Amino acid sequence: MPERRNLAYEAAVMHYVQGETMESIARRLGVSRSTVSRLVKTARDEGYVQISLHPPKELADTLGMRISRYFGIRTHVVPVPLGANEARRLTSVATMAGLVISDLVQPNTVIAVAWGNTVSAVSDHLVPKSASGSVVVQLNGAANKNSTGIPYAGEIMEAFGRAYGAAVVHFPVPAFFDYADTREVLWRERSISSVREVQNSADIAVFGVGALDSKIPSQVYSGGYLTHNELASLADEGVVGDICTVLLRADGSWADLELNRRASGPTPEALRAIKRRICVVSGTEKAVPLLAALRARVATDLIIDEDTASRLEEMIS
Repeated sequence: MPERRNLAYEAAVMHYVQGETMESIARRLGVSRSTVSRLVKTARDEGYVQISLHPPKELADTLGMRISRYFGIRTHVVPVPLGANEARRLTSVATMAGLVISDLVQPNTVIAVAWGNTVSAVSDHLVPKSASGSVVVQLNGAANKNSTGIPYAGEIMEAFGRAYGAAVVHFPVPAFFDYADTREVLWRERSISSVREVQNSADIAVFGVGALDSKIPSQVYSGGYLTHNELASLADEGVVGDICTVLLRADGSWADLELNRRASGPTPEALRAIKRRICVVSGTEKAVPLLAALRARVATDLIIDEDTASRLEEMIS
């Protein structure tokens, strides 16, 4: 309906450019306030409105800038109100991540996305925009002995695809293979190698950090992807968490961990071939595995809540 799209654009101009209130716009257009709210939402969903955040110069020496200088990355620290619960903290971080990611996505962009609780929240807060010719590709497998993983991971990938009008490429393999040899054989299958070629061509990667020792366990450790014996052995081997199902020790090492030979996700070395690598973190219990990930140099961009950023800074001071 061209008339409604035009009206949505007009309402968005009044609201975002002219600074008018919903009530004022409703009077001028002769509609209800709720209709104006829906029109403005339509304008954002259709990509007529794109939002970018630019911090003032006086914040140049903030916590985020100090972390950026230490690790050589771009850091967005998200303020969190005092006493905010974990759900609100995650929503705030996911909202910022949605803005940053959407600002980076352009036509013909390949976006590699890892599944997880944090990235799932990010997928709900992407700012829709048209990015014709773009592709969203799943970065690591999600199947386990109890589930194909398709409903969970697939929903995240489809949300990214809808946000940018992008094609979606799924990765129908286990999160962890039972045998390393099986993985090597499957990697040679044309249907799987073609997906891995898309992964290797990615312009942007989006992922969170999994924490092994957390009050709210990360999906990798609570979703049936590892056996009890495997979980018990991880702590003995010094594992503190994972990136894209690849396990990390506190010092950022990963290459000699046996389970990583069976992991479906990209190694830190493979991730580093992607130009922009956006790591999204919410919750102070992620600080230890986050430091491991940063030591492994997996991220170019970090989006993090201020409490976790403060904890991270304490750990490197």
